Amino acid sequence: MEKKNFTTPVTEFVLLGLTQRPELQPFLYVTFFIVYINTWLVNFIIITTVISDYQLHTSMYILLANLAFLDICDSSVSTPKLLLDLLSQHKTISFNECILQMFFFHFFAGAMGFSLVGMAVDRYVAIYIPLRYLTIMNRGVCVRIVALTWLVGLTHSAVQTGLLLQLPFCGPNILDNFYCDVPQVIKLACTNTHLAEMQMNLNNGLVIIIIFIILLISYAIILLKIRTHVTEGKNKALSTCGTQITVMCLQFIPSIFIYAWPIKQFALHKVFSVIYSVITPMLNPMVYTLRNAEMKKAIRRLLNRMLFSQRERHT
Repeated sequence: MEKKNFTTPVTEFVLLGLTQRPELQPFLYVTFFIVYINTWLVNFIIITTVISDYQLHTSMYILLANLAFLDICDSSVSTPKLLLDLLSQHKTISFNECILQMFFFHFFAGAMGFSLVGMAVDRYVAIYIPLRYLTIMNRGVCVRIVALTWLVGLTHSAVQTGLLLQLPFCGPNILDNFYCDVPQVIKLACTNTHLAEMQMNLNNGLVIIIIFIILLISYAIILLKIRTHVTEGKNKALSTCGTQITVMCLQFIPSIFIYAWPIKQFALHKVFSVIYSVITPMLNPMVYTLRNAEMKKAIRRLLNRMLFSQRERHT
């Protein structure tokens, strides 16, 4: 059945925000501001360290720096709007800004998902073909993997946005969220959206599930190798893998509920959205990078060089 047809095109959307309780907004603002600053700071340190330290110019660290850059980009799509609206009573976003927000959010999130797959390939080669690792995962291969992740993310987002722009928006304009996202926006179209919803489930949900399964299989293979062949440092390696799996689940399981589930609002959808759009970009560098001993040494070297250069200027 066709939805009621309105004559006035939608020019802006009203965001209901993260909470309707004003007394919670100052606390949430301070909390998410700290999270956002920490996301920028930690990921920027990782990127700067990898660029400045020649010893880290290997595929593993280049992929980690790419992930850090994607974390900054992904977090910056929705978090600034969240912080601004927590201080404002008038929570709106123009139609064009809404479309751009969805485009860049799915662009960076899609690139991030495929970047994790690239990192899984790198780990597999390092563990199972260690003698040929530097030959197989040379700089050229690494650059192609990074370029491919961005290209796939761009394609995924362009298809998603293109499907959405074909729908007419001419009436309802209230979004029960703190940013624009496809599941909520698509329900406001003033036409039958059943086919569009199925396409969204295929383009988003199926891709997320496939990536999640690939990553789970890669970790299962790595854990099997650690348990059967590694003797020294086994507990630390198992702990590192366990932490990475936990953060990966925090990123993908909420996404599966949001995008692969039939399009319905459920009680925890805002909590899930916060986890994968605000919290995960802060956790990724702490789990994937800062637990790495070589990276920690490189960060110390960078800080020492910065301190030494400052002392030379004052002398």
